[in-house]
Amino acid sequence: MTAFPVTLYSAALVLPITAPPILDGAIAVRGERILHVGSRAWVEQSLAERGMPVEHVRWPGVLMPGLVNAHTHLQYTGMAKVGRGRYHGFDDWATAFNPEYALAHDWAADAALGAQQMIGAGVTAAADVVTDPEAARALHDAGLAGIAYWEVIDWTNDDWRAHGRTEVEAALDSLPTRPGTGLSPHAPYSLEIMPLLEIPDIVRERGSRIHIHLGESGIEREFDHDRVEPWQSQGLGSLIELRQAGFGTSATEYVDHLGVLGPDCHIAHGVYMTESDRAILRARGTTVALCPRSNEVIGLDAPPVAAYLREGSPIAIGTDSLSSSPSLDPMADVAALMRIARNQGYSDVDLAERLLRAATLGGAHAMGIDEGPGRTGYLAVGTNADLAFFDVPVTDVTGTLTTLAESGEGRAAATVSAGRVRHATAGFTRATGVAEERA
Repeated sequence: MTAFPVTLYSAALVLPITAPPILDGAIAVRGERILHVGSRAWVEQSLAERGMPVEHVRWPGVLMPGLVNAHTHLQYTGMAKVGRGRYHGFDDWATAFNPEYALAHDWAADAALGAQQMIGAGVTAAADVVTDPEAARALHDAGLAGIAYWEVIDWTNDDWRAHGRTEVEAALDSLPTRPGTGLSPHAPYSLEIMPLLEIPDIVRERGSRIHIHLGESGIEREFDHDRVEPWQSQGLGSLIELRQAGFGTSATEYVDHLGVLGPDCHIAHGVYMTESDRAILRARGTTVALCPRSNEVIGLDAPPVAAYLREGSPIAIGTDSLSSSPSLDPMADVAALMRIARNQGYSDVDLAERLLRAATLGGAHAMGIDEGPGRTGYLAVGTNADLAFFDVPVTDVTGTLTTLAESGEGRAAATVSAGRVRHATAGFTRATGVAEERA
């Protein structure tokens, strides 16, 4: 049996995420896995002592884990015209989205194009919400890690009882098993109570995952009300009925009561969240994927990122789709969150490092892919060799991380997924001699 050759990737700065940043660092890769991580001199010495032949690839910039896009809809890549607009809330955005969605689309080709755009941005894993079955293979065919979530939307209680569960289970079972599957109940206001009660059971019976839009719409806010009796005993069939009955319960408390939240669930957006809502998410171990550029395009408020950071809430970063965002590059959302956090008064020196962690390990943790044989989101021995190289000048650690977080958009020089070079710019090829491998 022929052993896999070893590739030594060294960089002026290596950012493992779960260990301190390493100036003049290196990682060794054999096959799909990381074999060593540390200072370049130590890794070189360790490999030499073991008599391992090595191909050395030197990069003068930053080497970090591949980015994890924790919320997107790849099938809407062909609807970028909608995302280039600016809107005054969901209703305004929907007037642009719905007619475009109704046109003929090659969802499979659009989703595949979106996957390639993400790879070009340094992304190696994603949470992809799939609405039309033609788009279901995008992550699988692109060789990306992550989860394809089948979207569940607009089911009434009566229709769900009649045939909804059967249809949704069949759709979930039809998804490619790799890299992973789950269900995405769209939002508390777009589903009545029965599907929200049963979707967690469907997912958990299979050991799968849940992903829901939460705290994205103003209707989900908690508000003051005079009713003191518990809404749970009123026989109400939806969040809309709660609102019509005068209950000010937040959507977060509502779905928590229905059993949706938990460590196997992550939410998208989390904009309209009170302190008590955020406490619920922490108590349940539920991560929020922040998508600030999408919120801005639609005309929503900025997420309370400073509060999430101060309170220690688990966060990840998503781009959303091109129907509501300028690009599928999570580093642009990192930069947006840097600005928002500072405007909200967050001034700690760890801001850049925490947001870069959110863009990697945070997203992996949100989907449960930070553990097990195929674990990813950080650089350590035994993890998947999912890597991103950034063309960012290296000075001191703090200054470099700040530069990367503020201006990393469009600066991914190469992307390695499971040990394979999936994207390489001309600059990376000239500097290292490593060419891109086509799938």
